[in-house]
Amino acid sequence: MLNRRSLFLLLLFVGIAVAVPAQTNIEKANAIIDKAASAYEAANGISAQFTTIISSNRQQASEKIIGMIDMKGDKFKLITPDMHTFFDGTAQWTYLSDTEEVNVSNPSQDELELINPTLLLKNYKDRYTAVLKEEGTDRTGKPVYSIELTPHKKSDITKIILQIEKTSYLPSGIMVSSKGGITTSIYITDLKKEVNQPDSYFVFKKADYPNAEIIDLR
Repeated sequence: MLNRRSLFLLLLFVGIAVAVPAQTNIEKANAIIDKAASAYEAANGISAQFTTIISSNRQQASEKIIGMIDMKGDKFKLITPDMHTFFDGTAQWTYLSDTEEVNVSNPSQDELELINPTLLLKNYKDRYTAVLKEEGTDRTGKPVYSIELTPHKKSDITKIILQIEKTSYLPSGIMVSSKGGITTSIYITDLKKEVNQPDSYFVFKKADYPNAEIIDLR
């Protein structure tokens, strides 16, 4: 039978054995995301096709959206069949084709990250704890790192899984779990680098949408 001292030493050893791998996985995750941030900056503008799947555990339903996104720094332009979104780093314009309305807003960080996963790469340390969960492949068979991000504070987002390609260190997919059982999965495909669009490309132009009604929500 173990005495108290032996039991204490055993528990201490087990605690260290568990904590060291966990800490190592945190350090590995941080290093991978930092490399991904550098790779994104070096890409000098990205254009990619994407597929978004929004699913609800409660309603047992899902929605699939296919589109294109251009990204440069904090800016992006996103095109889907029903919506065109422009973000110049501060303001966001969202054009809805069915109503021909344009909603202008200053989106939150959570809202931006649901659209453009690369925005996580710069600021994740301030808001999330990153842990390397596994190494495997994405939906297309490319080798990826899977990193779990857990928010430091309570928010609508409960967990994020970020997939980063091993070869390019660019994001391959992102799965965002939100309160209420909503999961938003974004899969990036057919990615092209060196697509350096001018800053004006990410600003809504009324002349391109002459019939649109602009609604300023700021």
